[in-house]
Amino acid sequence: MKIMNVPFIDLKPQFRAIEAELMPAMRAVLEQTNFILGAPVADFERAFARYSECAHAVGVASGLDAIKLALRALDIGPGDEVITAANTFIATALGISSIGATPVLVDIDSATFNMDPALIEAAISPRTKAIMPVHLYGQPADMDPIRAIAQKHGLKVIEDASQAHGARYKGRRAGSMSDIAAFSLYPGKNLGAYGDGGIVTTNNQSWAERIAMLRNYGSLVKYQHLEQGENSRLDTLQAVVCNIKLHHLDEGNRKRRAIAARYTERLQGIDELHTPQVRPDVEHVYHLYVVRTPRRDALAAYLKNAGITTIIHYPVPIHLQPAYADRGWRKGQFPLTEAAANEILSLPMFPELTDDQIDYVTDRIRSFFEA
Repeated sequence: MKIMNVPFIDLKPQFRAIEAELMPAMRAVLEQTNFILGAPVADFERAFARYSECAHAVGVASGLDAIKLALRALDIGPGDEVITAANTFIATALGISSIGATPVLVDIDSATFNMDPALIEAAISPRTKAIMPVHLYGQPADMDPIRAIAQKHGLKVIEDASQAHGARYKGRRAGSMSDIAAFSLYPGKNLGAYGDGGIVTTNNQSWAERIAMLRNYGSLVKYQHLEQGENSRLDTLQAVVCNIKLHHLDEGNRKRRAIAARYTERLQGIDELHTPQVRPDVEHVYHLYVVRTPRRDALAAYLKNAGITTIIHYPVPIHLQPAYADRGWRKGQFPLTEAAANEILSLPMFPELTDDQIDYVTDRIRSFFEA
């Protein structure tokens, strides 16, 4: 079979599709030279709040900063604990530890790879202030039991929705099901800037106003600083990019679901390969399409030789990262997360992936397992 190069993600087709819309808007910012907190930032914040079915949205410099500032808005800091998923990108934990709080991990539901709500209560201590579920890979966590546990124990809920722009759980948008939520706008996300960026959503006006202050050196009036804030502003050019892309997000997510359906259909019947399991009450947006197999490393190498790029999300769990060696976590502490880390593989996924590319990827996967 002739080799076809299939990238893991390709942002160029998306740019070409919106170029005529995007370039004049970016040029307007360049001509006006209002690069920091220009009017398009507020325009995007209002649009994203509406889209996310929230009252407020505040743009910040990254997804990590969105988590940090959301926590600060809730007055969570040194001495406090925040429960989150063991299987997530390290930024989830870094957002907690960077403001002096302590991340407390719980293992996953091996079907969805999301936090297992049944394990949360055992992790609660007198220092616990919040639960931070992660909508991993674009599938919302099981929010009803998480919210019920939080209400029972008087805890805040913070969604890490960095991979779930536009996803729904029982009809509700990701970012609208908690006290406050954090999104990344990294270029590869379903809604991505052309650089780093993030945004926080909430229905609480005072928290939104505080984040707007904290992101800008703790200032609402120039040179008057009410708190020790940060430089964490979503810049005007990125806001323009994201506002235009927001108009195309639902269509992009629809295409992602169609791609996922084709992958799943064509990969049925392979005993050693498990395709994503989707809860019946969610609308998955497939930021990633993650398969699972005990032969993961050999499969990844085989696909690489066939011109197909794959990635592992994530090969080293947070509790085994050297950055958190001081936490005293040990190998075997979160067995389902560790088992997944040894077997998961993300296949190419972006809205412009063609049927020919999907068929080539799935044909090569079948060839591997049939050899």
